[in-house]
Amino acid sequence: MTIIWSGLALGAVYALVAIGYNIVFISQKTFNFAQASLMMLGAFITYVGIVTWGLPWWLVAIIAAIIVGAIAALEERVAIRPVKDMHNLLVTTLGASIIMEGVAQVIWGGEPYRVPFFLGDQVLDFLGGRVYPVEIALIVVVVLLVVGLTQFAKRSVIGIALLGMSEDREAAQLRGVNVRRFAFMAFVFTGVLAGLLGILVGPKTYAVATLGASLALKGFVVLAIGGFGSLWGTLAGGLIVGMTEALATRYIGSDFANVSVFLILIVILMVKPTGLFTRRKERTV
Repeated sequence: MTIIWSGLALGAVYALVAIGYNIVFISQKTFNFAQASLMMLGAFITYVGIVTWGLPWWLVAIIAAIIVGAIAALEERVAIRPVKDMHNLLVTTLGASIIMEGVAQVIWGGEPYRVPFFLGDQVLDFLGGRVYPVEIALIVVVVLLVVGLTQFAKRSVIGIALLGMSEDREAAQLRGVNVRRFAFMAFVFTGVLAGLLGILVGPKTYAVATLGASLALKGFVVLAIGGFGSLWGTLAGGLIVGMTEALATRYIGSDFANVSVFLILIVILMVKPTGLFTRRKERTV
């Protein structure tokens, strides 16, 4: 069970990145490849707040959410809004990610920093396996987040508007939806979420400048497996990627972990190209 808990927690981290991808995809039909870098900044701010400044974790979470949310707003203004061609957004958001990583390298260097978890780091015996409290917290939070966001999308005016934008942006605009404002709000929300999650992701992965690059690719794999635009798909994709990586590392070596993950991705996409939780849309002419 120990390896299962480790795999589930790792998959939860990847799923959290994929959730940010999905929110931006639903609102703008593009991807923010800097999402993982925003999460990396959240981990560093958490380290500085808790270790360097000695602040309480809840205050650090609020500070990280505000700062990273502001950085996401700046990214939207500079790297998203001026770009007319949606395909170029992939390049501009990737550039924003590289800039964030470079700034982190300059400020904190390339060494990993251990981020303490506010509930402690004592190993627990749970359901026949050994697990850290942060790993349980990651699994619980990602499930609650998916459930909460799904209900929000179905029952709130903002959620319904975002779904309408995802289906037909022009039609939503004709119905009175301020498309640009809602897209901006969704983008900033992913930044706020990345900052808040620093108190969970940091203790699991450590705060390191290369964290964004490593999480970005795995988050995209999770998204491709689960299906673009599907929040429930992020859970399934995170489970598959996390468990595959953990089991491959345990039984065939860490050198084959990434290979195993991409083999699984290829097999799933060959069987269901749209992902596990997304249906192919047919158009009638």
